[in-house]
Amino acid sequence: MLSPKPWKPEAVVRLLLSVFVCIFAGSLVVEALHYSGAPKLRLPFYAVAAASFGFLVASLVLLRKPWQFENFMRRMTVLLVCFYAGLLLGGWAAKMSGKIEPSTAQMLVSTVSFQGAALILIALFLREHQMSWAEAFGFRNHWLVSILLGIMVACIFLPIGRELQRASAEVMLRLPRLHLKPEDQQAVQVLQTAVTWRDRVALGLVTILLAPPAEELLFRGILYPWIRHWGFPRLALWGTALAFGAVHLNLLSFVPLTVLALALTVLYERTNNLLAPITAHAVFNALNFAWLYWVEWKLH
Repeated sequence: MLSPKPWKPEAVVRLLLSVFVCIFAGSLVVEALHYSGAPKLRLPFYAVAAASFGFLVASLVLLRKPWQFENFMRRMTVLLVCFYAGLLLGGWAAKMSGKIEPSTAQMLVSTVSFQGAALILIALFLREHQMSWAEAFGFRNHWLVSILLGIMVACIFLPIGRELQRASAEVMLRLPRLHLKPEDQQAVQVLQTAVTWRDRVALGLVTILLAPPAEELLFRGILYPWIRHWGFPRLALWGTALAFGAVHLNLLSFVPLTVLALALTVLYERTNNLLAPITAHAVFNALNFAWLYWVEWKLH
């Protein structure tokens, strides 16, 4: 049975907004890297991108400070101005930079700005609650059994996930009027096009060691028990699972990732140790990573 989590509502909201701001700031960095290779460097783009980045940093600073009743309205007003100014200017910069093709550098920056930033923000979140990682996420609860169960769940779900993805592709192809084209996740496309071992190792490290713990801490460790604590267990289960599937921004993998999220949540409930879903997620990614390059090796 999952132990109750004393997460403060306003702290959770600030955490989610901070993660979103970091993701958007990362997209600005990606656009700047893309634009630096353009034939003509234009000052307006960098001016707009820098202004957007500045507003986003100001938003993060405001979000890091606890909200109090006395200064809530004033701080919220300043936060909204900085937040929306950063988004609008960032959208303008994105329009100026044009279409960006997936690349190793883009994926690494995107992962660091999302999952990497999430780990740092969660550490600050726990400090605000005066809790250790072990206390917050049950890392000492039958840790060996939790790890073994995580490995088992990943191995069992791998073929199930592949069948769900194949079924999703067939459904998309049977709906020609919707013009749905089955495409792999952008991260998978980057992995397929990476040619150097340095790029592959870097992508493997962030895919297996960085993304799983960050995503599990955020979705299963914080969001799920927080929503569940307010008396909405079904909303917590399905809401976080659907959000997990949607955050990967890929229609083909949405169903298998949503089902995976449901399995990981049940695993967390049964073990009361977040190491179980973290291990399952990491092993699942590692198996897919190995399968991708094994298939490539067989074809060549």
